[in-house]
Amino acid sequence: MRPLGIGLLASNREVAQAAEALLRERYLFLAPEDAHTLVALGGDGYMLHTLHEMLEGGSPKPVFGMNRGTFGFLMNEWRLDNLPERIAAAKAIRVTPLEMRATTLSGETFTHAAINEVSLLRETRQTAKIEVLVNGRAALPELVCDGVLVATPAGSSAYNLSAGGPILPLQARMLALTPISAFRPRRWSGAILPDDTAVCLRVLDPEERPVSAVADQTEVRDVTRVEITLDRERSLTLLFDPEHALDERIAMEQFAT
Repeated sequence: MRPLGIGLLASNREVAQAAEALLRERYLFLAPEDAHTLVALGGDGYMLHTLHEMLEGGSPKPVFGMNRGTFGFLMNEWRLDNLPERIAAAKAIRVTPLEMRATTLSGETFTHAAINEVSLLRETRQTAKIEVLVNGRAALPELVCDGVLVATPAGSSAYNLSAGGPILPLQARMLALTPISAFRPRRWSGAILPDDTAVCLRVLDPEERPVSAVADQTEVRDVTRVEITLDRERSLTLLFDPEHALDERIAMEQFAT
């Protein structure tokens, strides 16, 4: 067997480990750091983990995921045969992450990337009170809610959709700003913003009504201020079978029943 120029990664789930063993029997893979393309075996959570690892490492590579998890919205179907041909024929989809800068009560600032969404969530039984600023302007002086989130098109069909937010086509240069169980204003259902918008979420009573900020899977607790912008300098590439491409799947989610 000759190397494919492809690296192989797998989650620690038993089904993913078994799939990895089958693929290594069939194909010769390079070490992930030497490969120009990666294959990731797992579910959506593992795909997000893989993408975040590349963002932190500073050298993103195209990733072809195969579903060995649960839902697998970000993954292709699992098949053992014709892997090199599938990757060669794959449709490349570029996604751009958000950058979250969260400042805490202690004055510390944490910066994290989010591929799907940045969400603010109340930490106690009391509702959160959050000021929403758009490009420095107070768009909502006080949002009383369980939380609020900013989602990318890639993440708009995930938590954002569950919270009642809109599905954004992947080609749309937009962000979804969606409240989570808003109490006041009662009729505010969120906003769709150009993706060059700077969103700032300021917690109005952080000591009495503490709030955490979550960038995909990374949480920062007791925040006072969260700034969210699109990080165009760190785009990522996902590879999909042409009949299973992410952009078309997101668009078709609008017709799901």
